Amino acid sequence: MSEPRENVLGAAGAMGAATFISRIMGLVREQVFAFMFGAGSAYDAYTIAFRMPNLLRDLFAEGAMSASVVPTFTRVRIEKGDRAAWRLAGLVFRSLLIVVGVLTCIGIFFSEQLVSFYASAYKAIPGKFELTVEMTRIMFPFFPFVVLAAGFMGILNACGKFFLPAFASALFNIVSVVSGVTLALIFGQYGIEPIKGMAIGVVLGGAVQALCQLPALYRAGYKWPAKTEKDLAWNHDPHLRNVMLLMLPGTVGLAATQVNVLINSILATSQGTGAVSWLNYAFRLMQFPIGVFGVSFAAATLPLASQHWVKGDASKVTTLLGSSLRNVFAINLPAAAGLAFLSVPIIRMLFEYGRFTSTDTLATAGALAAYAVGLPAYSAVKVLVPVCYAIGITRKAVTSSVLSVVVTIALNLALINRLGYIGLALGTSAGAIFNALWLLFSIRSRIAEKGETLPIGAFLVNFLRHLVVALLMGAACWFLLQQMDFYFSEAEWLNRFSTISAAAMKIIFRTLKVSLLIGAGVLILLFLAKLTRLEETTEVVKIITKKVKNKLNRKSV
Repeated sequence: MSEPRENVLGAAGAMGAATFISRIMGLVREQVFAFMFGAGSAYDAYTIAFRMPNLLRDLFAEGAMSASVVPTFTRVRIEKGDRAAWRLAGLVFRSLLIVVGVLTCIGIFFSEQLVSFYASAYKAIPGKFELTVEMTRIMFPFFPFVVLAAGFMGILNACGKFFLPAFASALFNIVSVVSGVTLALIFGQYGIEPIKGMAIGVVLGGAVQALCQLPALYRAGYKWPAKTEKDLAWNHDPHLRNVMLLMLPGTVGLAATQVNVLINSILATSQGTGAVSWLNYAFRLMQFPIGVFGVSFAAATLPLASQHWVKGDASKVTTLLGSSLRNVFAINLPAAAGLAFLSVPIIRMLFEYGRFTSTDTLATAGALAAYAVGLPAYSAVKVLVPVCYAIGITRKAVTSSVLSVVVTIALNLALINRLGYIGLALGTSAGAIFNALWLLFSIRSRIAEKGETLPIGAFLVNFLRHLVVALLMGAACWFLLQQMDFYFSEAEWLNRFSTISAAAMKIIFRTLKVSLLIGAGVLILLFLAKLTRLEETTEVVKIITKKVKNKLNRKSV
């Protein structure tokens, strides 16, 4: 295995482990919502209220921050040294704090107008519109905290530190759930809408996510505030201007998925109570593999791609991108197949308790299957967009983003009348596929200018091989699911253990069922990968196995 691939897999593995914990806690958070609020009006209102600050978070923090800060910070550090690089970091943090602070104030002041724009249908349901407005105002302060957290994360990634910044997201989920549930229970005792407690928990979680990274940032060499007037001045700093100029188009370039989700929410508000919630639960589940693998590979690839491009080594950028994309295919195609073929038992295991009904399960499963179609493309975009900024083709990424939004809107409007809210998820997946292909061909053109060739044909063959294996695995899992339902149903399980709590036995049965199906799927995948000689799949397994053995050996010593 080549050195770039080892570096990317190692860094992505560290970040992926932390992100995995974060996503697990995120699922727990969604389970709490499903149990306490189901897919009713309160959660519909919460989802829309969270949409605007979360959209701004995604635009500023999810990728635009790293895509603009990391390459510039890396370049300054290589060319001018640590002091200049840390000075730039301080200027970026202070400038962003001012910008997002102003946007937060505007968002709070115009919350009613914002909700009227993207959820005017809620006015037809007594109290739903007003509740959405109140929670929008409560949750907007989450935005500046999480943007700072993303800034800290980008700089720490550039310094080779991946685990703690990714784990900060897990702390966000833990704090938001614990504080939110506590406040919800207290509010319920005093006649206040419990869902408002969850909204306050989001803000508290965002604050912890930012502040927990400061000690690591100081240990890496950062000092805030700066000690001299020169360090405090930002008016004429060319590197700061470069970061901001990259962030403006970078925000647009990374906006496609977030804008499409917002459009889906706007259109879904017209599909009756529950549609917004079903789409949100489904998209949250799909974000699990994106967050663990897509974002992890992107964060690990960006610093290395920036370093190679600054040094003029386009061949290593090509190798790096190729290995990252092949790893994305190896992991996300089977994940997509698993989510699509096993959507019903997975959702039933995770959410079908309390106020979340079997009808909600089937409705959410349809949306999840449609979203899963675009999962590999979503993850690929997470890798491709930062590479675009690392190699200096910002406009191409912006163009791709704008066009993919146009494609998605057109498809959503065409499909919603025929397929309802599921058409929205399917249209979004198609838009993501378009976005990934456009970016890939744009990168190929840029690399060709340096005399290197990006082997898109080889990528396509690799993709198709992984796709066939993933579909075979998914079909086999679906067949096993039908056999399990036929020979041993949940009702039969509950009757056999009728003396034990029905709720506990439901959890045990559903967890055991999904675990067996996933375990069988992994074994089938490994068998097919070995049979078809898919090296990426076997390499990922070897690396994971090696890390587990090393940890066990350390403990034994």
